[in-house]
Order: sequence, then structure tokens, then C-alpha cells
Amino acid sequence: MTTQLLSTELTNLIQESKRKHNDLRQACAAEKSLEELKTIRAANEGQLAAELSQKVNFVNPFIIACGTRNAKFTGIAIVCLSRLILATALPRSKLSPVLEALREATSAGLDVQLKILQALPTLLQNYSREIQGDLLVTALNICFILQTTKNGVVNNTSAATLQQLVMTVFEKVTVEDKSASDGTFVGDAPAGDGDVKLRVASMDAYRIFKDICLMTENQRPEYLRFTGLPQTFGLELIESVLSQHAAIFTETRHPEQAHILRTTVMPFVIGALAAKPNFAISVRLARILYTLLRKHLDVLPSEGGEALDTLTQLLDQDASPWRRALCMEVFRGIFSEPPLLRRIFVLYDSKEGEKDILRNLTATFVRVSTEKPVVIGLGHQSTIPVANPYASMGGSTDQAMLEASGVTGIISGSVGDSHSTGISSQWSTVRVACIDQLDKTEPPPFPESYVYALTLSCITSLSEGLAKFILPLTVASDSRSRKRNPKQAETGRESPAPFEGDDNNGLKTIVERTATISTIERSGSFKKNPVPLNPLAVKDHPLHAEVEICAAIIDECWPAILATCSTFLYAALDSEYYHGLVRAFQKFAHVAGLLHLATPRDAFLTTLGKAAVPPNVFSACLNTGPSKPAAPSPAVEMPNSILGNARGLLSVDNLVTPVGAAGERQRQASFDANNIPQTLNTRNLLCLRALLNLGIALGPTLSASWSIILETLQQADFVLFSTGKSPGRTPMAGKGPDPRAENEAASLLANFSTEIRAVETAASRLFESTVDFPNDAFVEVVDAICSLLDQQPEAPSEPSSRPQSSPSLTPPIHGLRTPTGQHRRLLSISSIAPTGPSQEDQFALAKIGELAAINIERLLTYPPNVSGWTRIITELVNTLSSVAMPVQIRSRAGDILVQLTLDAAKAVGGVDDETRSRVQLRLLEALRDSLLPLQREDRAASVATHSTDIDIHKIILEGLKSLLDDCGDSLLSGWEITFEVIGSIFIQRRFGNDPAQDASGQSFPLTTRSSKLIRSAFNSLQLICSDFLGSLPKSCFLILVDTLYKFCSQDDDLNIALTTVTFFWVLSDFLSGRSKLLPITDSLVDDSNGVSLVEKASNAEDASSDAALWMLLLLRLTTVTTDERLDLRNSAIQTLLRIFDAYGDRLGPEAWSVSIKSVIFKLLSSIEKELEVVAKADTDEKIRHDWYDTAVVVLNGISSLLADYLDVLTAHPTFNSYWQQLLGHFASLLDFQVLEISTATFKALAQMLSQSQTGTKQNFNKTTIDLAWDLWSRSVPVSKAGNTGKIRDNQNCLLAYVGALRDVYRLIQADLTVDRIRRMLTLLREVMQVATPGAYVADIDHLTPLQGQVLEVIKMLRTDLPGAPSALISQTSEFISLAFLEEHDLSNQRSAQKRTYVAMSKASMSILQSLIVTHASDVKIYSDGAFFTALTALSRPIVLKYGFPIITKTEQPWKQSTTSALVILEATLPQLQKLEINRSNLQDIWEMIVTIANGIISADCDAPPDRVNILEDQDFDITSFLKLCELIIPSLGAEVVADKTRKVFAENLFRMSIIHSPAPEESSLIYGNGGSDVVGLSNLYKSRRGRTIDPPPAKREKMCYICVDELFALVANQSEAITPQITVQPPTPGFPPPNASSNMSLESPHALRVRLARTTAPYLILRSALTLRAYIADQPLRGRMPQPLSQRIELKRVLERLVELKSEPDAIPDTPNVESESRKHLLRLYPLLVSATRVAGTSADEGVLRLLNEALEVVGSELGV
Repeated sequence: MTTQLLSTELTNLIQESKRKHNDLRQACAAEKSLEELKTIRAANEGQLAAELSQKVNFVNPFIIACGTRNAKFTGIAIVCLSRLILATALPRSKLSPVLEALREATSAGLDVQLKILQALPTLLQNYSREIQGDLLVTALNICFILQTTKNGVVNNTSAATLQQLVMTVFEKVTVEDKSASDGTFVGDAPAGDGDVKLRVASMDAYRIFKDICLMTENQRPEYLRFTGLPQTFGLELIESVLSQHAAIFTETRHPEQAHILRTTVMPFVIGALAAKPNFAISVRLARILYTLLRKHLDVLPSEGGEALDTLTQLLDQDASPWRRALCMEVFRGIFSEPPLLRRIFVLYDSKEGEKDILRNLTATFVRVSTEKPVVIGLGHQSTIPVANPYASMGGSTDQAMLEASGVTGIISGSVGDSHSTGISSQWSTVRVACIDQLDKTEPPPFPESYVYALTLSCITSLSEGLAKFILPLTVASDSRSRKRNPKQAETGRESPAPFEGDDNNGLKTIVERTATISTIERSGSFKKNPVPLNPLAVKDHPLHAEVEICAAIIDECWPAILATCSTFLYAALDSEYYHGLVRAFQKFAHVAGLLHLATPRDAFLTTLGKAAVPPNVFSACLNTGPSKPAAPSPAVEMPNSILGNARGLLSVDNLVTPVGAAGERQRQASFDANNIPQTLNTRNLLCLRALLNLGIALGPTLSASWSIILETLQQADFVLFSTGKSPGRTPMAGKGPDPRAENEAASLLANFSTEIRAVETAASRLFESTVDFPNDAFVEVVDAICSLLDQQPEAPSEPSSRPQSSPSLTPPIHGLRTPTGQHRRLLSISSIAPTGPSQEDQFALAKIGELAAINIERLLTYPPNVSGWTRIITELVNTLSSVAMPVQIRSRAGDILVQLTLDAAKAVGGVDDETRSRVQLRLLEALRDSLLPLQREDRAASVATHSTDIDIHKIILEGLKSLLDDCGDSLLSGWEITFEVIGSIFIQRRFGNDPAQDASGQSFPLTTRSSKLIRSAFNSLQLICSDFLGSLPKSCFLILVDTLYKFCSQDDDLNIALTTVTFFWVLSDFLSGRSKLLPITDSLVDDSNGVSLVEKASNAEDASSDAALWMLLLLRLTTVTTDERLDLRNSAIQTLLRIFDAYGDRLGPEAWSVSIKSVIFKLLSSIEKELEVVAKADTDEKIRHDWYDTAVVVLNGISSLLADYLDVLTAHPTFNSYWQQLLGHFASLLDFQVLEISTATFKALAQMLSQSQTGTKQNFNKTTIDLAWDLWSRSVPVSKAGNTGKIRDNQNCLLAYVGALRDVYRLIQADLTVDRIRRMLTLLREVMQVATPGAYVADIDHLTPLQGQVLEVIKMLRTDLPGAPSALISQTSEFISLAFLEEHDLSNQRSAQKRTYVAMSKASMSILQSLIVTHASDVKIYSDGAFFTALTALSRPIVLKYGFPIITKTEQPWKQSTTSALVILEATLPQLQKLEINRSNLQDIWEMIVTIANGIISADCDAPPDRVNILEDQDFDITSFLKLCELIIPSLGAEVVADKTRKVFAENLFRMSIIHSPAPEESSLIYGNGGSDVVGLSNLYKSRRGRTIDPPPAKREKMCYICVDELFALVANQSEAITPQITVQPPTPGFPPPNASSNMSLESPHALRVRLARTTAPYLILRSALTLRAYIADQPLRGRMPQPLSQRIELKRVLERLVELKSEPDAIPDTPNVESESRKHLLRLYPLLVSATRVAGTSADEGVLRLLNEALEVVGSELGV
């Protein structure tokens, strides 16, 4: 390829030279070269180059051509020379001519110039060893020459080529330095300490660099033959050399070059910068300076400090924005290299006498950041930057003017002065940095906020550098090798990573990024979080010196850095910048904390806390209403020095305040139009999360600074609580429309909830991280949290039990205000909004609880004072007992204390017994101690305080219940404290005397603190008694008994008192279960040595302790039995007796004896005393009756108990005395005359007696039985009239009374006497007299229980004793009469009380019937009037019949009485004549028999009661009458029977035989006149006036005919005629046998009948005459109208009977002048028969006429006609 090219070009050169110049010399040279070329037979390019390099003259044609200045020749030559240079085919000897030829060719055209520039680097590279010295200068001169051309392409290319050549020269130096074997020195060069010898390459480099520096300074070069080098280019060359070959400029390698830097370069650069050159020069000077500072600072120690100071001054004082931007870009580069920054600090700030470069620089940052508040959008809080609305117009002033002029009246200039507000990556950065814009001669336009963005970048780089260096050194050595996720290492929990991505996808990016951060934060394990090492403390670490430098940097620069960061925290930053700032803030504080630099750490934490919760937002929430932005503090005037300006920021207030009054005014003005939201926004939460992450990272080292983090978290919690977690919108820095800013604001708003969750997670991890803290560090955290509680000055009466904290809080650092000062001042306005501090205290309490729960293992493992347990418990106790605290705070403190104890109890469930016992005791002591302040006697007592104390007390009690629920079965110690807590609800009474005393005489004047506490305390007691009795130590049982008594005695909750009573039973059951036999003796209760029962019970070693405890339990329960509450004392009584009943089998006779004496009789005596008290007139009726009920319960229980164990009781020798005492108590109770008590007393007596045995196994002796009889027979129980005056129902009482008689009778019947029977009957009669209706009103068909019981007793009584039957018959008769009395006193009582006694009367009839039938032969029942009394009683219902208004559902009383009377008469009538009975008694008896007979046939049918069947009753009466007649006829005709009696019998038959009511004038014939004889025969024949009214027949018509027939039968001569209806043949069933002896003279039946006929005959004649008279008087008035049927039947019946009758001859007196035997009755009626015949004939009544004719015929026959 090269051969062909050279051949072609040589041919062209030959041809051209011949054609145009005819230069033979040139032509010949070309031809020779062509020939030489053709002779070469090289196989490749390398061989060709080697052969050509040996042909010295081969290049001559090209050299000649370059000198011709002919463009054609020169072009051909340059092409060939370039090819030869490239192929390294130039002869070494021809290098100088070639370079000269190239120099001469520089005047050629553009192509040639470019080819020359292209060939020079190759030439220098291929012939580096040859081109040195002058040749090198020639080569460089060629570039210098070409750089002067006006062609821009050539100019730029020559500059690049020159730069490349210079770089090649320095590369040769590097190569030369490596080949140290070549020791040829070519010259000397000056250095700092003298001249140094240099080899070739070094000398060339020295000369060239020095000349370049000289030319750049516009001085003449010493070696280069050129002047007029452009300064910009010279500066670029210098920078290139310094940056690319920095190693050459060191003292160790090339001191001559370092000397140039010190003497030439650095002074020039500093001077040039100070002269403020143009933009192009300044950019290059800045680049050189930055390079020198980065790479050659060690060579230039003093110069470097001067340069940095110059840059700082330019930044601080220069008004040119671009120059300040250049300075900041240099600083950005410096700050991005942490080692360089540390080196600068070491060289200057840390040395005495040197300038404080870094300190001044950071102070300058403060001034820069605050100089234009409007530009950065400085305000009260961080805002979102807003773009210039005209920025999109491309800076068109005209268009802006048109827009502005659209509003009328506005005179406006260019809007080009308008700017965007804030710092944003959209407009606060430049595409190309100023320091990189080498092609610009004028400063380019850049945003005004660019400088501030660079300042932020510097701060960020500083913190990043410190963190990356320090953080790895704080990890323990054993964990350094642990692999970490690079992403986690970069964005770990120590700092929040900035949000990435642009704002176009703001919401999605922000949410995703935050979620990522949260995931990273939660990924850490707190068990792998040891206490971070302090690198300063590791003296032997190889980097210890560097660590000290970092600490010094922080110590010196933190005020300015804090001030700068604080300013930007309140500026308008977009998300990227804001996150970067917060991260820088966090990392700086993190490093300071790791190095234990408390002052800067606390300052940064405080500022970050204020950024998280702005004071104005917090204050507004405290004021509970919208508020205007708080006026910021005025700026503090400081000296003009930079240091002074920085030091003036030490005040915490000023750390977040822009410096300078102008800045303050600008800040205020820029945000007057914005309302600051009174809630937290996402950026506040970001700061809060950063603060929490710092707490996590620095936790063990924070000491007192924990208060900063915790107070901030507390305030944030309060603000979020006050605002309901409503998201705060991050405000924008201006009002102009900016969609991007609005989108960012919307994204932040949407991300609020995500950030809330992240903060919550961080807060949780913050407290979880404490689990690995050392105890001292943990106690500091506890102290900090406890200090959050806003303790107000306590009232004088408030107990000051708070212990002094042993590790006192660190005092405020000099020069820095106490970090918590501002926070506490804000809290001081709590009186305005009480909810605020309350919520803050709620937070503090919650965190105390959370911290304790997390560290529960620590708290329980170590001693209380070491682990923080004492501090936590003390703070909680002080809070819950503080009267100054709000109610909800005190309650929350109680809840947390309880929860802590519960968690602790669960935590020790699996540990050894010793540890668990110790911890359980500590937990119970905590609960007890929490109640001690509430129980102080001098505690402030107000209604509100007391109510709150009660609520707290209740919380603690419920906590105890939960504690017992969780671990009661495993509770090893603290039971005494448990009872102490339970008993804390009781207090001593301060008034009156409590009669309640125990067995030892100790009184319990107790009352409860509040009724609200009873249930809570009782729940624990209930749990103990139900589940944990077996876990109690023996010493606690006495306490338990006393506690049970207290709960029974309290009067706030009856249900609890009732339930507590049952626990006496439970405890008794438990105690009894521990021993089979309770050794209860007299000495146990009455100890001769004076040892009390309590002392014996409390002595666990005493063998009788269980028995003593059991007795104490019973005595306590006995005391409860006199409680004022009915249900309680009744329950106590029942439980007491139930205990005896359940465990009576374990008690021997002596034990029973002691128990009865000590318990039972004490119980009865106490009841009697109470009854005496309530018996007073002024006692409330309800209270009185309640005590009555109690007495009933006592009696019922005692009776059941003693009845069950009667065999055991009677076995003891003292039983009779106890029985006598018992019945004495019963008698005392009966004396109260209370029905309920009397009822129970007799029931008790009956129950006990019912268990007694008779016969050979009798356990009651005669004395015992007699005592029982005396008690019963003393009187019938009656009731005193109460205050109401109402009659009380005594049925139950009398039932019990009568029931007791049954059991008494069972025991005394063997020795029964008539007197006792009479006493019984008397009392039974009195029972019936005093009995009230009660609930049994309808005693018509059924007996009342009392009536039944009385009658049963009557049946039960013995009748074999003389006089007993009579007594029983008389009493039974009296019972029968009770239902039918009309005038007796009892009747009035019965009417008033609505008692009928009908059923009893009927039942008594049966009893009476049985008694009389059984004892009919007993003459005494007749002689003493018992039989007469019985008949009298039976006659009453018979006589009344329908006159008795009560109708029974069963058989009517009169019917049963009739039946019983017939049965009795059938049994007794034969005995009347056999027995020796007094005549008068017999007459009375017969009189009563006639009364019964008259009652049977009579009935008042005018107004019969409903449901009466008259016809059916008539049939019954007919049957009964006929049976009675069989019994008494003809005995009724006996001489002993009074005539009056027989006459009454006949008269009643006559009257009852009247079928139709007679006419008024006939009444005297029937009923008599004024009591005279009814038989008025003298008037019989007088006619009466007729009547047309036909009276109806009688309702009992059939009975009337029976009476008519009986009249005829009694008059008839039985020996001659027999009445078909009645057949009486002596002796009748009632007639005595002929041989019976009787007081009555034995008479023939005929004589008896004659007397009956004689008495009856007048009534028969009268009865027949009435019928005939009625016919004679009434029928003529009817004419031929027939007689009414009933009258016709009656008439015919009478006529027929008259005709048939053959009367007793002696019955009717003889008619004068007429003799007749059996027809005298017709003779007496003859006139009427004649008159009737006449009427019948007139009326043509054939039937009557026929009967009348028959009668007349009979009369005629008697007359002998």
C-alpha cells in the first residue's frame, strides 16, 4: 500500500516538476527516489519502512517540494511525508530537514495544514527518542504557527495537536522515570531547595511547561520560539498537564515541576482570579485551581490555603453570579472528595496560625443561603418550588410585554427579571456546569437559584463523606465481615433515601420509593443492633487520626452547617432536594452521635424535631383553633466577620431562622398570602421519620437527648390526634400556575398515609431497639419518657413518693439552649386547651407501657433499681395518684401499670420457682404501692378527685383480677399483698360504734370507699375462693375469713354480700376436707389459759388451728346473720346451717354441744334481741317484717339441722338442758305474737318431734315430752294488730300449730288424759274461731288445709277414755253448726271474713255420724247432752234447706245432714229405751227428732236458689221422710214424748199438705190467730166468699200428697184398715224389743197409735174441710166451667181417702146423738159434704158428684139409713 502510494506520488511529482517548473534538480531527485523505491523488494510494510529508513536521500524530493511553496508540490510532499512518518520510514538523520520542511509548508493551504497537524503527533510518537531539544521545539513551533491562522478549523486542530504533543512530552517523562538505568543528565533546573539534574525528557518537560506558563502570563518564553499564545489556550494546556500527569508534579519525583507550581502557576492563578478576569479566563483558572487543590495540595500548602480563601471571598463578596457559581462548583468538587476535605482541614483549620478555611467556608454558606430568601422561597416551613410562569416563553421580552400589557393600566418593563421561586431540579441546575463551558467567552445564562443548589450539594456531599467514612468504623469487629445488601447499606435505617424519578410520575414513584424504604427499615433485626462503637475511643485503629479529623470538622463547622441546613429546611425545595437535605441532616447528626459529640448532635436533633413538628402548627393545635402564623423571632445582630456570623447561630431559636433583618422581612413578605396549614404534611413526617431513624441508630448513646426525639414524637402524635390524621397539603412557594408544582403537592398529599405508616413503623422500631440497650442506656430512655409527663406542682396533701433519679439528666451544654426548652414552653400554655397536654400525656404513658412491654425480660431479670422497673412503676404511680393530672391521664396510667404487671406475670411463667416467686411479689407490690397514695388520710378530698381516685382504684382491682386469672394457679408468693389490695376498698368508720364484733371482741367499724369498687375487688376474692384455695398458705386463711366478713358487712352491693356468704360455705368445705374430724371441744372456745380463738386459728403449728379457723368462720357468719339486710342475713343463716348440716357427721356429741352453745343459741339470742328492737311502735313496718322473715329462716334452719342430728344430740348428757333452753327460746319467740314466727316455731317443734322415736328406741324422755306439750298447750298463736290495723292471714300459723299437735300427740298419746283431750279440743275450737279466711275463701266444696288438719286431729284422738266420746261429739257438732249459725258471734265473724265452713260442716257430719254410731250404746253421750247437741246441729241445715244460700257442687249440706240424721237415728233410737236416760233429755231428743222430720217435709219454694232441682229434692225428701216415719212411728206416740211434740209433728204435716194456697179468711183456720190453736173447728162450717182466682198448686205437690196420706195413715185404724202407702206394723224398726228394759214404760203399739191418731185427727178433718169449702165457695162462680185440674185432682183425692178411711175409734170424739166407730170423720164433715153435693149437682160435675154420693152413702150407712 505504501509502495504504491509513494510510487504514484513520485511519478506525479516528476511530471509536475517537468511541466511547470522544469527544475531538473527536483526532477532528478524524484526520479532517483522512484528508482530506489522500485529496487526495494519488501514483503511487508515493516520491511519496506526499514529499507526506506536506510535510504537517506529518498525523502529529498519531498523536502525540496515543501520548500517550493507550490501548493501542488507541497500537497504531494506532505502526503508522502505523512505516509513515511506513519510507517516510520524516515531516516533518523533527516528528521530535522523534515521538520523544517513541515514548518515551511505551514503557509500552504488548508489541506496541507491539516495534514501537517495530523502528522506531528505520529512523528513525535514514532521518533520520541530522536525528537527532543530543538527538534521538539521545532515541532511545537509548527503547532504554534498554525494556531495563529485565522481558519477556525486549523486553529482548533493546531491547539489540540499542541496539547497532544505536550502530553506526549510528559508521557516521555513518565517512561523516563520508569527506566532509571539511563542516568544521562542533560542539564539542571531550579527547585525549592536548589537545582536538580534532569534527564532529557524531564528537561524537555520542564522547559516546555515553564514556557507555557510564561506565555500564559504574557511573558516571553525561554525555550520556545513563539510569542502571543492565547491565554485561554495556555491555561487549558496547563490544566491538561496538571490533571493528566499529576504524579510528575510531586516533590519526590520532579521537584522542579513543583517549584514551577509554587512560583509560577499558583501565584498567577490566584492573582488572576483576584483580578476578576472575564468568563473564559475565569473558567480556566477555576479548573486549574480545582485541579491543583485536588491533586497538588500537598505541594502547595500555603498557596492552596490562599487559593481557598480567595475562592471563599469571591463567593462571599463578588456580585457576579457566574463567578460565584464557578466558586461553588469548585467547592462542590472539593466537598465531593471527603479525603481532600479532611486534608484541607488538617492543613489549615487544625493548625495554629493557619486560616480556618473550612470553617469560614461553611460560614459563608450560611450567608449565601440567606442572602436572597425570595429566590429560595424561604418561609415558615418547607414549600414546593414554583416555576416562573414566563419561563416557557424562551425569554422573549416582547412576548412577555404583550402578555403584561393585556391588563389595563399596568406599566411594565421587561419580565425578564422574574424568576422561579425555590430550588428544583427542573430549573436550579444547568445542563453543563460553568466550569466545563470552555467554549464560551461570555457567561451563559443560568438560574438564580443555581448557587443555592450548589450549596445544598456541598452540604450533602459533606455529610455523605463523613457518614461513609465513620459508619463502617462503628460496627463491631465480629460483624464487619457480615454481608450487607448494598442497597440497604446505602439507604439503611440511618437515613431516609431521597425520592427518585422526575415529577411526571410523582405519585407512583414516591409511593413505591417510600414502600421500599419502609421495607428496608423493617428488615433489620433489633437483636443485631449492638451498641455502636465510638471510633474516637479506638486509639489503636489505623484510621484513628482520620476519625479525629472528622470529629474536629464536625465540632468546628456544625453551627454553620446546621444554620445552612436549617435555612434550606424552610425553603422551597422539590422532593429530590428536600430528601437529599433531610438525608444530609440525618447523616451529619448520625456521625456526630456516633462520635459522641453531644452538642452538635442535640442541635441537629432539635432542629430536625422542629422541622418535623413546626412550633406554629403545634401552638395552633394547642390553641384548638385556626391561628395565624406565629411571628418569628427577630434576628440577632452579629459582627460582620464570617466566624461571628456563624457563631451567632448557636441559639436554638436562630438555628432555624434566616440571618439578617432583611431576610426576615423578605420571608414574611413572601408568605403573607399563604395560610400555613395547622397540621402536619408529608415533609414534616419525613423529618420525623429521619429523627426516629436517628433514635434507632444512636439509641444507646443518646443519654438525656432522648427527650428531644421523644418530645418531638409526642408533639407529632398530639398534632395528628388534634387534626384526626388529616393530611396537610405542602404549600407552594408562590401563587403562579405551575402544573408541575401542583402535581408534586398532590403526590405528597396522596403519599401522606403511606408516610404515616412509615413513621409508625419507625416509631415502633425505635422502641423495639431498646431491647438491646445496656441497662444504663435503657434507664436513660425511661427517664426521658417519664419526663414527658407534664407534672404540675402537687397539692400540699399529695404524697411526694417520687424517688430521686440516680443518674441525673445531663445539664444544658454551654452555648446551647436546653433542647427541650422550647417544647416545654409550648406545653406551658396547656391551660388554654386542656385536651392538648392530656393527649401528650396519653402519648407519654402509652410509650412507657410500650417500652416496658418490649423490655419486660430486662425489667424482670435485673434488680428493680438497675433495670428501670422502679423508675417506671414510680412514675406510673405518681401519675395515677396526681390530683393535678387530668382524669383520662390518671386512668391511662393505671391501665398501663396493670397491663405491665400482667405482661410480666405471663413472662415469668416458665422460669424457676425462686425467680417466679420474687417477680410475683414485685408485681403485687407494684399494685399495692399504686393504691397507697390514694389511701392517705391527708389526701386532698374533692368530688372530682375522689371520683377519679375511685376509678383508678377500680382499674387496679380489675388488674389484680386479671393477674389472678392468668397466673393465680402458679402464684407462689404475695398472697398477703393480694388480700391487702382486695381489702383496700374498706376504710375505718369515723363515727358511731359498730356492734359487729368477732369472737375475740375485735370490732370491724368498716365502710367502703365507694360502691363502684365492690364488684372489682370482689371478682378477685371470688376467683381465689373458687379456684385458688389450695394455693393459699395456711397463714392467709384467717385473713380470708376476715375479708369475707368485710364483704358481707358492706352495704353497697347486696348481691356481692350474698355471694360472699356462699364463700363461707366454700371455705368451710375446704377446711373440712383437710381433716376428717374437727376436734371441737369446750376448751377450744373457752380456753383456761386465755388463748383466744383467733390466736389458735393463726397458729399454723397448732393442731386445732383448722378447728379454730372453722369456728371463727362460723362465728363471723353468725355475726352476719344480724345484718340489717333481709336477704343477706337470711342467706347467712341458711349457709351457716347448711355448713352444720353438711359436716355434722364429722361432729361428735361434744362438738355439737359446743356448736349449739356458741353458734345456735347465739344466733337465736341475737334474733330475739333484734325482734325486741323492731317491736317498738316507731319501727318501720317493712323492717319489722323483714326481721320476722329472718326469724322464720332461723327457726326453719335450726329445726331441720337439729332434727337431722337428733340422735347425736340426745346422746350427750346435757341434751335436756339444751332442749329446755331451745324451747325457752321458742317460747320467747312465741311471745312476740308474730304469725310468721309462731308458724316457724311450731313447724320447728313439729319437725324435731317428728324425728323422735317411740317404743323401745325412744330418745325423748317424759320430761322432754312434757316440755313439748307445755309449749304447745300454752295458747293458740295469735297476732298483734300491726300499725296497719289489717287482719292478717293466720292460716299457715294455725296449720303449723295444729300440725305440731300431731307430733306432740304421737308422743303423749300413751299417757293421754281426758283433760288433755279437752284442752286439745278447746284449743282446736279456738283455732277455728280465730282462723282468718286467708287464701282459701271458697271452702264450700273443699276443706281449707286448716279445717282438714283440725278434723284429722279429731279423727286421730283416742275415744277409749271415759268422757272422750262426748267431748268429741260435742265439738264435732259445733263444727257442723258453724256453717248454719245465724245469731252466734261466730256468724258475724264468718260473714266479715267470708268463711262459709260448708265443707267443714259436711266433713264433720261424717265424723259425727261415725262417732255416734260407734258410741251409740254409751249412755254418757245422751246424759250429758252430746247426742242432743248432735241432732240439733244436724237439724239446722235440714230446717234451712233452701233458706241456706250456699249451693255446693257436690251433695247439698241438708241432704247429707238428712242422711246422717237417719243413720244416727237408726243406730240410736233402739238405745233410747234401753238406756237409763233422763226423761227431760229424752223429751228434748224427741223434740229434735220431730224438728228434723218437719225440716224434711218442709221447704221454702218461693225463692229457691239457682241450680236447685225441686222435684229431685222432693223425691229425696219423700224417701227420707218415709224412712224417718218407719223409725219413729209409732214410737212417737210414747207416753214419754210430750204431747206438744206430737202436736207439732201433726201440725206440720197438716200445713205441708196444703196444695193450693187458701183464701185469706181461711188463714186463721190454718195458722191460727195470735198463737191460738190452729184447729178452729167452730168456724169450719161457715161458708166463705167464693173467688175466681185459681191459685196454682204447690211446687212440692207430691210432698203435699205424701203429707195428706200420712195424715190419713196416722188417723186410720191400723187393725182394721191398712193404708196402701204406709204399712206400720209393730214393732217398728225403731220400736224396742219387748224384753228391753227402759225408763220408758212398756206400752202396746196400739196405745202408741191411739195417741198419734188422737193428735192428728183434728188436722185431718180440717185438711179435708178446706178442700170441700174451697169447692163449695168457688165452683158456683164458675157456673158450668170445670174446676181447675189440680183442684179437681185434690178434691177427688181427698174424697176418695175420706171414703176409704176407717179412723181410730178413740181418735175422734163421738158426734152427739150419733154412734160410729170408724166413720166419725165423715160425720164431722157431713154438712160440707151436703153442700158440696148441691154444688156438684148444679155444676153438673158427674165425677165429683159420684164421689160425694159415695161419701154420703157411707154417712147414711153410719146413720143406719
